[in-house]
Amino acid sequence: MATHMSRCRGWSRVQRFGIAAYRKYSSGSRYPNISLSAPLPGIPKPVFASVDGQETYETRITVLENGLKVASQNKFGQFCTVGILVNSGSRHEAKYPSGIAHFVEKLAFSSTAQYGSKDEILLTLEKHGGICDCQTSRDTTIYAVSAEVKGLDTVVSLLSDAVLQPRLLDEEIEMTRMAVRFELEDLNMRPDPEPLLTEMIHAAAYRGNTVGLPRFCPADTVDTIDKKVLHSYLSNYYCPERMVLAGVGIEHEQLVECARKYLLDAKPVWGASAGANVDLSVAQYTGGIVKMEKDMSDVSLGPTPIPELTHIMIGLESCSFLEDDFIPFAVLNMMMGGGGSFSAGGPGKGMFTRLYLNVLNRHHWMYNATAYHHSYEDSGLLCIHASADPRQVREMVEIITREFIQMAGSAGEMELERAKTQLKSMLMMNLESRPVIFEDVGRQVLSTGKRKLPHELCDLISNVTASDIKRVSTKMLRSKPAVAALGDLTELPSYEHIQAALSSKDGRLPRMYRLFR
Repeated sequence: MATHMSRCRGWSRVQRFGIAAYRKYSSGSRYPNISLSAPLPGIPKPVFASVDGQETYETRITVLENGLKVASQNKFGQFCTVGILVNSGSRHEAKYPSGIAHFVEKLAFSSTAQYGSKDEILLTLEKHGGICDCQTSRDTTIYAVSAEVKGLDTVVSLLSDAVLQPRLLDEEIEMTRMAVRFELEDLNMRPDPEPLLTEMIHAAAYRGNTVGLPRFCPADTVDTIDKKVLHSYLSNYYCPERMVLAGVGIEHEQLVECARKYLLDAKPVWGASAGANVDLSVAQYTGGIVKMEKDMSDVSLGPTPIPELTHIMIGLESCSFLEDDFIPFAVLNMMMGGGGSFSAGGPGKGMFTRLYLNVLNRHHWMYNATAYHHSYEDSGLLCIHASADPRQVREMVEIITREFIQMAGSAGEMELERAKTQLKSMLMMNLESRPVIFEDVGRQVLSTGKRKLPHELCDLISNVTASDIKRVSTKMLRSKPAVAALGDLTELPSYEHIQAALSSKDGRLPRMYRLFR
């Protein structure tokens, strides 16, 4: 009976797909041999989406009556990312104790007028599968929530409350002081010195002004920041014309409606925002050196300890992200690339960048050589971070200064095309992530009032030529260097010698003659 049923099933399949669709294999099993190129019988003809030349997911921007900008980009899916970006950060703390932005970041999404505690906020978000986060940088503060689209009304209401109605209770401020102190300890103890070096290079490049002010709260001002100081700062900088409500994955009309409902007539807990004492200082690049002598021998103990290293970062002034030269500088940064000596990967990871080919591949004793580009609305900084054994610091500094000088030479066609392709690839890959699109939309609208779309940026990258790279490099080399040094600095050349090397034709340090070694 079973054999008969099996034969019947086999015959029905033959009738449906044709005799050639089935072949008998040596195992005795039957496997369908369905063509992958010919359409299947009985299947409706598919209808494919077509591109009509218009950008379907164009960023839409609306400015409310109170000056608040609402920007959105539709992206189909069940979840959305919505947040408020404020033009406020550590660069605006010249008239206040340093570290307010650091405190604001830690205090975000604590108790508000509507919610009694952080737990209540998290429970409310959990009903919509949501998470929240706050991040501050030198020039921007971002409050963001990712949640289900149907919870948009709750999300915008919660954001409005978190930004404009925080309670800032004494116990919350005390807990923040503890968190800040712990973070400062961790910053000085962690094996990766990059955050500390970035802080130091900014302090050296913009001594005592704007983006050179400390991003992390200094230990001596932790106890001076209280509710009164925070309210004074927030009343100046948290005003609607300095804010953007950005959303990705939602309809623009819906977001504008929620903005009108919760943010148009919202009264901040600190009273009316005057915005009279806003610091409008323009970044003044000074150059200089910041040194920190530190014993790095016990940074990472264990079965495979990290060897004792000295870390050097050398930077030169580039340009603001509002200038046309920003794109050539981004390509130059990608062309320099770099990484750690134990970094694995292929061409896509940067193994053909200059700092790999000219530095890490030739000098086995160097542990790291990486290029970074920091750009702000009025200035920028292109720097190279390198690390090696303390006895070889002088040689390492000379290798880096030579790389800076060679930037102004002619760029090869192949390496330039590779850098441009890699930059476009990185841009497009990052913009597949919803939170990254949110941040891109928010930051661009906050700084320029509009958004350049990815294909526009790709066109600008494609138009960069070798002469552009040479021009921006030559201009950059005219600025004074900024130097940050961390670790055993016995062999570190003087600042004047580093400056002389960057002014020379070959990037070599002036020779030193010692009577005794």
